[in-house]
Amino acid sequence: GRIAIRLESIAVLAVLIIALSLLSPYFLSVSNFLNILLATSVIGVLAYGATFVIAAAGIDLSLGSVLGLSGVVGALSINELGLPWPLGMVACLATGALCGLINGLLNTRAGIPAFIATLGMLGVARGLALVLTNGVPVYGLADPVVYLGQGRPAGIPAPVIAFLLIGAISHFVLAYTRFGKYALVIGDNEAAARAMGVRVQHQRVALYVVSGTMAGIAGLLFTARVNSGDPTAGLNYELTAITATILGGTNLFGGRATIIGTLIGALIMGVLQNGLNLLAVSSFYQQMAIGTVLVLAVWLDQANRARSLR
Repeated sequence: GRIAIRLESIAVLAVLIIALSLLSPYFLSVSNFLNILLATSVIGVLAYGATFVIAAAGIDLSLGSVLGLSGVVGALSINELGLPWPLGMVACLATGALCGLINGLLNTRAGIPAFIATLGMLGVARGLALVLTNGVPVYGLADPVVYLGQGRPAGIPAPVIAFLLIGAISHFVLAYTRFGKYALVIGDNEAAARAMGVRVQHQRVALYVVSGTMAGIAGLLFTARVNSGDPTAGLNYELTAITATILGGTNLFGGRATIIGTLIGALIMGVLQNGLNLLAVSSFYQQMAIGTVLVLAVWLDQANRARSLR
């Protein structure tokens, strides 16, 4: 149904939690769970954006770079241009939305495959972030912005609240609105979508704008948390975000997507990284683990599809 979550995703998460509780005495604590949610929040928001695009059989490889560029533009507009902080935050989100718009137009109007268009944007956005800052992070942001990354209303980290709130809104949009339904119809069968009168090109562009805006929000959260606009922020994050999306049961080839699944997928990645950190596993091995999980997730997805087609 609407909240179709793959039971495998929940099972994987449960097994990971049980295994890590046995392996590390520090794993099962409220503070550690808040740490996991905090570490997952930025990737999770990116993964929501990826879910919308992948639902319609698209792909966005520029998410991590757009996160970095958005954070840099937000930090520069407050620090160098002297804009009031609310405008700086708007500039951050607008940068993400604009990158998404360009991705969407390249894909629909110029007919460039999404893979290539967003791969191009990955390089351009990262390069532009480095050019704007000369490769040096922009330090010192306004207190209200920093609060968004470091504040703890009611003891819960602010990015975690943002992550869960955006998740709830995204779930509603994807599962219950025409916009979300159209995305899934296009992913499932583009010809049928056209026959239904869906303006497929417009819808695709809008989906990339959503994805870009999510990257902008993730950039804002990241920048607020580290209190600097870092041009190298979000390096390789797109891979983790896409992995979380597929792990959660979104079909890589479109037509089936769930935000709650993506949330669970993001938590699997977060729990995995947190556990490997607690067990003092080198970050090199952690990268290998993420790559392996990505391949396994897609393999599971394909195996499931083959079973359902039989």
